[in-house]
Amino acid sequence: MRGRPTKSVIRQNIIEIINVKKKVYGYELYTYYIDIFPKVHIRSVYYHLKKGVALKELEIKEVKEEKGNYSWGDKAEKVYYTLGSNARPKNSKRVLNYFLKKSE
Repeated sequence: MRGRPTKSVIRQNIIEIINVKKKVYGYELYTYYIDIFPKVHIRSVYYHLKKGVALKELEIKEVKEEKGNYSWGDKAEKVYYTLGSNARPKNSKRVLNYFLKKSE
């Protein structure tokens, strides 16, 4: 098989987080990700969100436009993601422990 392999550690970690949270928007997911797995760039997370949707590992649940006072204007578009049909979560203990400690 030629080319890059379609599996990714970053995308699998994203799947694990969404498996616990059920529905999450991009930046919220990024904040959880860097708390659990510190060495990642925000662009990598957004790339893998887009790639996950293309591979049907992730699904766009809804897109909300929220008003506020942001540095770029008065609106922010939040894209909410859920697991797709091809997602194979492995129930990561590292992710589960993070959210258990966070809920205490």
